[in-house]
Amino acid sequence: MVTPVVGRSNLQIIGDHYAASARADIATMMADVADDVRWIEMAGFPCAGVWVGPQAVADNVFAVLGREWQDYRFELERLIDGGDEIVGVGAYIGIYRATGKPMLARATHVWTLRDAKIVAFEQFTDTLLVARAMQ
Repeated sequence: MVTPVVGRSNLQIIGDHYAASARADIATMMADVADDVRWIEMAGFPCAGVWVGPQAVADNVFAVLGREWQDYRFELERLIDGGDEIVGVGAYIGIYRATGKPMLARATHVWTLRDAKIVAFEQFTDTLLVARAMQ
């Protein structure tokens, strides 16, 4: 288990999450996630649903994306600091393994933090672009 660094701002916590994501470092990605996190992946997305708890997120989101997509990643363009809410803006990129089709879809993530822990995540993306790569 990765020990979170004490004294980071909410913006730094989310920035560290994205940096870990770019390295495919799931343990560090989940280090600041609360035990009761509520993680929402949009309807129409491959991992659609509401996942509660870090293990549910790791199993039902990150493991699925890693298994079904080649070179899947979120390329962060900017973070917007809203205090207890942080917004990440960027794009999903990858190749769906079953079809070999590439995908690029703009996305926005809304993060909610409390006491230096991620307590909620909600994703917004163009699911039609993702679905086209999967067909």
